[in-house]
Amino acid sequence: MTGDLIKNACQVGIIESILLKNFMCHSSLKLSFGPHFNFVSGNNGSSIPENAVHSVLLESISLKVEFEDRGGKSALLTAIIIGLGGRAAATNRGPSTKEFVKTGQNSACISITLRNQGPDAFKPELYGKAIVVEQTISAQGTRQYSLKSESEHIISTKKEELNMILEQFNIQVDNPVSILNQEMSKLLLKSKSGPEKYKFFMKATRLDQMQEDYSQILRTKTITRERIAEQDDYLAELKKKVKEKERHYKSLEPLNGLQEKLEQLKNQMAWALVIEIEKDLESIKDCLNREQQHGIKYNHELEEWQAKVNFAELKFKAAQDQLQKITEEKEQLQRQLLTLKENMTRKKKGCKESEATVHLCKSQLKQLQKDHDLLQRQLEELSRGCQSSKANFTELKDGINNLQEQLKPLKQEEATTLKQIENYYDTISNLKDEQDNLRHEEQAMRNTVQSKRSELGKLKASRTDCLKRFNGNMPELLRKIEEAHKQGRFRKRPIGPLGVCFRLKYPQLALAVESCLRGLLLSFCCDNYRDEQVLQSLMSQCFHSGRRPQINVCEFSNQVYNIKDRAVRHPDFPTVFECLEISNPVVANCFIDLRSIERILIIKSNSRAREIMQQQRPPANCREAFTAAGDQVFPNRYYSSETDRARYLGGDVESKIRELEVELNEKIEQLSLNQKRSDLIKNKIELSYSNINKAHMKRRQIQGRITKIELEFGDLENIEEPQPFHIPTLRKETRDIYHRILSAKTNLEQARKDMDEHRKLMDEDEKKWKEMREKKHSIAEEIDSRKEELSKMDTEIEVYKQKEKHLEEERNKHLERIDKLKKSLETKENTLERDTAKARQICVQRLEVSRDPKSIDVEINCLRERINMAQEVHGNKEEITRQYFEILKLQKNIQDGIKRLKNFMQMIDKIMKERHKAYESFLKSMSIRCKLNFSTLLSKQQYYGMIKFDHKNRDLSIMVECGEGMKTTQGDTRLLSGGERSFSTVCFILSLWDTIESPFCCLDEFDVYMDMVNRRISIDLILRVADSIKCDQFFFFTPLTTSFLPQGNQLRILHLQDPERGQTTRSFATPEEPEDSDN
Repeated sequence: MTGDLIKNACQVGIIESILLKNFMCHSSLKLSFGPHFNFVSGNNGSSIPENAVHSVLLESISLKVEFEDRGGKSALLTAIIIGLGGRAAATNRGPSTKEFVKTGQNSACISITLRNQGPDAFKPELYGKAIVVEQTISAQGTRQYSLKSESEHIISTKKEELNMILEQFNIQVDNPVSILNQEMSKLLLKSKSGPEKYKFFMKATRLDQMQEDYSQILRTKTITRERIAEQDDYLAELKKKVKEKERHYKSLEPLNGLQEKLEQLKNQMAWALVIEIEKDLESIKDCLNREQQHGIKYNHELEEWQAKVNFAELKFKAAQDQLQKITEEKEQLQRQLLTLKENMTRKKKGCKESEATVHLCKSQLKQLQKDHDLLQRQLEELSRGCQSSKANFTELKDGINNLQEQLKPLKQEEATTLKQIENYYDTISNLKDEQDNLRHEEQAMRNTVQSKRSELGKLKASRTDCLKRFNGNMPELLRKIEEAHKQGRFRKRPIGPLGVCFRLKYPQLALAVESCLRGLLLSFCCDNYRDEQVLQSLMSQCFHSGRRPQINVCEFSNQVYNIKDRAVRHPDFPTVFECLEISNPVVANCFIDLRSIERILIIKSNSRAREIMQQQRPPANCREAFTAAGDQVFPNRYYSSETDRARYLGGDVESKIRELEVELNEKIEQLSLNQKRSDLIKNKIELSYSNINKAHMKRRQIQGRITKIELEFGDLENIEEPQPFHIPTLRKETRDIYHRILSAKTNLEQARKDMDEHRKLMDEDEKKWKEMREKKHSIAEEIDSRKEELSKMDTEIEVYKQKEKHLEEERNKHLERIDKLKKSLETKENTLERDTAKARQICVQRLEVSRDPKSIDVEINCLRERINMAQEVHGNKEEITRQYFEILKLQKNIQDGIKRLKNFMQMIDKIMKERHKAYESFLKSMSIRCKLNFSTLLSKQQYYGMIKFDHKNRDLSIMVECGEGMKTTQGDTRLLSGGERSFSTVCFILSLWDTIESPFCCLDEFDVYMDMVNRRISIDLILRVADSIKCDQFFFFTPLTTSFLPQGNQLRILHLQDPERGQTTRSFATPEEPEDSDN
């Protein structure tokens, strides 16, 4: 048990397993290795199948493998070298690692598991008992490392960590003795040069690296000696300068008294400044206390006036409520009056209807009486005779026919007259509609003419001053702004109007830009709200009526916003921001903040604008667009421009004036034509009214004639032809008419009563209406008086508010003064604290100084003049003192540096002598060990040989004598057979194994030129030598059979079968099957 632990402890760094993916000929391969001997056999051109591990300790397996053209054994050795950080050139398989990626794949992966147990384990607390070195190789040749723990957790991805692991385990992938590939093996077999063999020996024992280190140290020693010599020369010159500076320094001793006095005055000056600040601080505190006392008074007065304002507002609110109540009462009374008026109208109509009923009853009664009288006369006439009655009736019928003939043309004439009247009314209605339209057009034209005259006046005024185009008061406002700025009323001068602060890149788009910016063109920019208040007061002086320019408050900046990510980018159309050349960043930032001009496109064509914004998906970051005609286009709506000309941004003023004058004259002519047309319509309306009056007069005349004829016609129709034999009937009709007369009289009396009742009710309503109207008038008078009272109260409240506002402004000014005093107090306290700290730095102990700082300063200046005069003679004391001590310090530093370098050189010389002796001893020891091992190993085959070293000429010669007595030197090794030469090479390599301490060694095709006898002897020899090194792991790659190898726990065999023609996969033989056809 103890032996196994020791063995495992010694085997730190051996390879436990390897995993290949898409590496050379292997798509996916995972192998587990034994801790000591591992043989990989198979003919050249074979490949190792996935998991095809044949061990005497494992059960029989049968696997399949892909057939590739490249060797599987060499691929495994190459994977070990590359996976542990070796270069591609060291494998002799390709110039770059990208050559190792399997054809058709994007990357390859090598994963090697190293044992990490025992006292020499590398960071076992992180990695555990095993370290997984994983390397990924891309098709471009890049390599990426992943160092994982035993549980597959990534610990590091750095190549430096892998180098530390390899150094800890003493793994040397570039050492040919540690890993001997095919090319190096062939080179050793075919090499005839002694220097090459010597170079191989030096590289295998790492003595060449030691020699290179010694050479580098010798070069460094030479450079260091040259530097010491240079420093010695410089130190001699520096000593001369030190003596000169010392002489100057000693000559300044008379100035020490003046310097001491100057220092005392500086101390006094420092504390005098502190005392002066303390006095100022006390004064500020007193002033602050007085202002705070005044603040209490201001607050008390302000509270009184606020109470007055509140009381007056409450009183005003009560009066307003009372007025509202009276107004509501008046409105209610007005509604009652309207209702009463409607009732009166209705009753008046009823009264007129009752009067008409009375008149009707009277006329019916009169008619009945006439009929009764007529019947009486008829009865009397009948009694006189029938002959005379018949003659009269014939005459009566002729009269009726004559009246009918007269009535017919009169009715036709009346209908014609009515039609004419209707036509006249229709004509008047049409004329009045036309007159109203003309009146509206005329008013619109007057407004247009007035607007164009105003615009024309501004344009003419802008000939001499372009600012007048924006407003006639704009030059005066800018003059006042300039005066206020010179007086210091502005913290920063306002900028504006913004319409003059930029230039159009494309003048043809002026209307679109103006439609977008609108009122912003007349606006101003202020840096703060205090400047805004000052500008508002200046505007109130220049703009007494009308709309004032807008004021935008934004902090002034010297840099335009970064709009790269939120701006619109379109290949054909610019944004508003891109159409403007703005030199002032404040103006550009204002337009970006208030209008987002970087997100608004200008598209000349209306149809194209609709297509881009509405029919398609709008461009990224685009919120709206404007056309060249000034129309505004959104994704879901469209607004047409109200004007067709740029008012503020027009380029040529004279052409604009000419165009405007032409338009103004056209509008004036149109207005004159409209007035003439309106007069003509007015005359036509008057003429139509005159014709209507004439037609009404004519109709009344016709109606009079028709009425007269109808009455006569009625009278004649009522006379019937007398019947000689109907006298009883006439008498009966007479009696009926009499009864009807009585009934008509009764109806007349009832109608008169109804008429009197209606008149009475109408009189009552009229009386009530007059009373309510008088009450309404009284209420209206009361409302007027209350309104006047409210106006007085409002004026009083306004006066109170003005007083309150004045007091509040005074209090605010007072508070500002207090704030200024507090800030001044804080500043003074900070200054006092800072100056006190400075004074303590100058003089730690406080000095009570009664002198004024100015007098001390005068004395300091006089003393400095004296010192300067003395320094002009002797030089600047501080500078000379500084230079003197600096050069002293430099001299000491250089002396110390030279001393350290010389001590270092002495130590290096001593160490180099000792190391060189150790190197010579080590070289001699390695040579002797190699010779002894080589002779011993040759004697195993009944050979005699020796290795001769010539270290001076870096030459190595091998002498071998066969059993038959033939002796061969380096010059004629070709006389040996291939197997003998391979055996001697194996002995040479085995003799070098004893000189290295690598955890594993690899030999590739070491026995390819041996016969079976030498091969068996060589392998037995290798196993015996390797077995004596219990701590090492060995890998042997051979294309020959391994069936003769002994079985044991320390031996593991990986065996490949020959590929069959025409197939892509092969099956592996079981361990019981023979591996060679010869057996």
